[in-house]
Amino acid sequence: MAGRSPEEVRVVVSPYRICPLGAHIDHQGGTVSAMTINRGILLGFIPSGDTKVVLRSGQFGGEVRFRIDEVQYPRPIRKKDENHATNSQKLQEDCNWGNFARGAVYALQSRGNSITQGIIGYISGSEGFDSSGLSSSAAVGVAYLLALESANSLTISPTENIEYDRLIENEYFGLRNGILDQSAILLSSHGCLMCMNCKTKEHKLICPTKLQKSFKILVAFSGLRNALTNNPGYNRRVAECQEAATFLLKASGNDKMEPFLCNVEPEAYEMYKGKLEPILAKRAGHYFSENARVMKGLEAWASGNLEEFGKLISASGLSSIQNYECGCEPLIQLYKILLRAPGVFGARFSGAGFRGCCIAFVDADLAAEAASFVREEYQKAQPELAAQINPNSDVMICEGGDAARLI
Repeated sequence: MAGRSPEEVRVVVSPYRICPLGAHIDHQGGTVSAMTINRGILLGFIPSGDTKVVLRSGQFGGEVRFRIDEVQYPRPIRKKDENHATNSQKLQEDCNWGNFARGAVYALQSRGNSITQGIIGYISGSEGFDSSGLSSSAAVGVAYLLALESANSLTISPTENIEYDRLIENEYFGLRNGILDQSAILLSSHGCLMCMNCKTKEHKLICPTKLQKSFKILVAFSGLRNALTNNPGYNRRVAECQEAATFLLKASGNDKMEPFLCNVEPEAYEMYKGKLEPILAKRAGHYFSENARVMKGLEAWASGNLEEFGKLISASGLSSIQNYECGCEPLIQLYKILLRAPGVFGARFSGAGFRGCCIAFVDADLAAEAASFVREEYQKAQPELAAQINPNSDVMICEGGDAARLI
């Protein structure tokens, strides 16, 4: 593409992430856990030497061209696309996949960084992981940030890039998601569980003293590429959480605090939860129970107790269905099949469960057997959807990954 030598090509690795515990509470300032897997985005690029940006994609057609001296304006997604913030394939298709690069330029320039040089690049995700629900939108945004920063000799810390990717998703695309995805992608370390307090932005890496058993990560795909749901979407659930917080803070005499559930003391929640409207009670119930599961999960992980860790993951999946009211029939079926698979410690669907995949922690010695079991059972439960999945990538056996980086 650039007419330059291969030795000049730089490559950004930006991994996909999984969230074992801490689902849907990051936007309320909760504590979350995450790790990356050894699949993700590769962005090969060369600094363009001028202001032009030229991009091609392994997943999407056409060539994107723009100049970094053009003013970038926010491009809020349409209401019908709000099913989930990590609905990345649909987001990229509907919003023009090159807008993620424009969003990265917007984020850097809007905070005063000097961007004088563009890139010529080719971006591609791991085969079979399209529409996976493993935050490929955040991985893409991070990849463009790292490439543009490298081309312009900018030294930006991982925590700063978390904020820049938040700007891409919150300001540029108008989504109301939190910072879990980009935090996991930028802060993870192989073999460790990343834990972040989304209220204070403090994070730590928890490395187990010794795991009771070695494990693999199963990623089982549903075949759903378009969200099968009539629910009001991701942003509505965020608003419901804030409505619950507003009520609980007012009831406890703290109505001057920002309406986030992290500002509600657990004692105040217990005292006034019975007065919440039913839907708001469910959203608050998920937040406080999930926060508690994260705390227990961190202890289980640190001690290497994968069985206890897995039970908490499965309980998180159940609360996402019952209290946060996510999921659709195929993903819920897939979740239940994983729970029955040999060697599985715990499972949940990734993201909101309207499309994409389920993830599970599984005994390494039984991973292949579990994958075969899930494949066969899901074909029985959803033959039409199963037929749409590449048989070579319907259930993938993965390992933990590392943080996004330039190689």
